[in-house]
Amino acid sequence: MTAAGAVWIPYCGPGPGPGEWLARWNLDPVLLAALALALGLSLWRTSGRERAAGVAAVAVLAVIFVSPLCALSSALFAARTAHHVLLVAVAAPLIALALPRRRVGPLALATFVQAAVFWIWHAPAAYGWALSHDAAYWLMQVSLLGTAVWFWMAARRAPAPAAVAALLLAMVAMGLLGALLTFTGQPVYAPHFLTTAVWGLTPLEDQQAAGLIMWAPAAALYLAAALWRLGRWIGPDAPADVRPA
Repeated sequence: MTAAGAVWIPYCGPGPGPGEWLARWNLDPVLLAALALALGLSLWRTSGRERAAGVAAVAVLAVIFVSPLCALSSALFAARTAHHVLLVAVAAPLIALALPRRRVGPLALATFVQAAVFWIWHAPAAYGWALSHDAAYWLMQVSLLGTAVWFWMAARRAPAPAAVAALLLAMVAMGLLGALLTFTGQPVYAPHFLTTAVWGLTPLEDQQAAGLIMWAPAAALYLAAALWRLGRWIGPDAPADVRPA
């Protein structure tokens, strides 16, 4: 598949059409072995809520990388956006819950870094590079997931006011990128220039749909987490020594 003279070879393969995408499971043996190892560690080293969170995280990662969503994300930037949202706002907090609670550095730094990494990988040049080589693709995935886990672990450990503020800042960063993509008047993601028509979308419409996913449901995940943490802080079940004065 070519676009603007460049050869795009996504990790998940060429973008499928509507009649074939449901059969496009990714059975990469290295990936399956890594997921099996992660599942085994979750079952062996954790218990209770941590075990449930670890198993759920592995399940979400399987949806992202093994299910037909992987192949669909080669065709549609909107599917890639859903893929990334699941990675940073669903899998990452589950992994943070499954890991031991420990100091991981300043929450402000984690908040900035995870937002910056997310924005950088959605710059057109960086995104195009990530889909042109498997090593670049996995660098994108690991850096997105790693910085997001750092952020969620830091937010989990931080006092409620700081955690709520960080979650709201993350929501704003996600929403701003979504708004930018929604209102940009031209398509900018070359890997999808030739893959959206079979789905009845222009590249611009696909990009706008991706922006809306970031702007609304993705940002809402951070808002929901902030409201949950706020409720735990000021609600009737909060310990008396941590309630606001």
